Amino acid sequence: MTKLTINKFAAKKIADGISVLDAHDFPVQTHIEGFADLYFEKQFLTSAYFSRQNKGIGWTIKTRDFVALLTDAKHKRYPYYQDSATTAFRVFNQDGDDFGGFTIDIYDEYALFNWYNAFVYSLRKEIISAFKQVFPEILGTYEKVRFESKLPISSHIYGQSAPDKFIVLENGTRYQVFLNDGLMTGIFLDQHDVRGALIDGLAAGKDMLNMFSYTAAFSVAAAIGGAKSTVSVDLAKRSRELSEAHFKANNIPLDAHKFHVMDVFDYFKYAARKNLRFDLIVLDPPSFARNKKMTFSVAKDYHQLIADALPILNKHGKIIASTNHARLSKADFLAEIKKGFGKQRFEIVQEFSLPADFTVNSVDSQSDYLKVFVLEMK
Repeated sequence: MTKLTINKFAAKKIADGISVLDAHDFPVQTHIEGFADLYFEKQFLTSAYFSRQNKGIGWTIKTRDFVALLTDAKHKRYPYYQDSATTAFRVFNQDGDDFGGFTIDIYDEYALFNWYNAFVYSLRKEIISAFKQVFPEILGTYEKVRFESKLPISSHIYGQSAPDKFIVLENGTRYQVFLNDGLMTGIFLDQHDVRGALIDGLAAGKDMLNMFSYTAAFSVAAAIGGAKSTVSVDLAKRSRELSEAHFKANNIPLDAHKFHVMDVFDYFKYAARKNLRFDLIVLDPPSFARNKKMTFSVAKDYHQLIADALPILNKHGKIIASTNHARLSKADFLAEIKKGFGKQRFEIVQEFSLPADFTVNSVDSQSDYLKVFVLEMK
């Protein structure tokens, strides 16, 4: 086993329970790929594995007994298995379940593995073998390769093949998903609680605008929750077809629900010209985005979304401000929001983070990456 010495900062971080490792944790630059033991002042601290990914260069680990890890993770999700109104949820979530670098999501009778670095991918046979033991009820599995490689980004692994498109339930609402078509699946499972709030009254009687709408899952939840109307805006050409499929799956007439395939900043200008007004606006952009006109970064540009939304927001209207940018702290995100509001007063009336199935490392703010605020304009 390779032995590596860490610095004082890293020793404290590990003692505090943070498991992701960064290059600055080591006095000497390391380029290893695989397992290693970590030492501080000649004293063994913990085991780890190394492989570069979008989040650090490796992870500390408590065990590589994947049967035990997956059994514990499944037990934590017991309430979801008892909930017949929800059939799609996360069942293993990186460091929240004590092994960083991969996640597993359940989509009804199928499972989806997400691999975030090359070394954990090299362990896939071992992990999948353990999964078969712990989840014998799963009919078939798929995988997404989310690190740079020459591998296919999406593949069927074993068992039955899922239909090209099929229906899952969340809070009793029907969503059409697809497991083997690029990196996306038709729904972002981490927004479970926000969609639940829309169903439970947040959208009732409201005219809602859903920006960066993807497949309009927020809009469907709002419609189920009694929204008067919804408008869904996304630049992707497929967004209209995929969004309409969600509405049709729930037998919701499209008369009061519109879809625009266009840049969100262009839509803000269009809505202002047409004197359109909304009671509720959802702003849930990707952390980074680029089109022919501009590059967008949540960390630097989110305030512009707020500023552009205010002129088309009705008095006492609400904005759902959301980001999944792990490296953007809650304080910095709120600073962007306040910058966007300028002198306009607002109140935070509701706040969301990751749902219970997305188990997190409670001592690492980056593990609980989702930040959502419901803001009421005063």
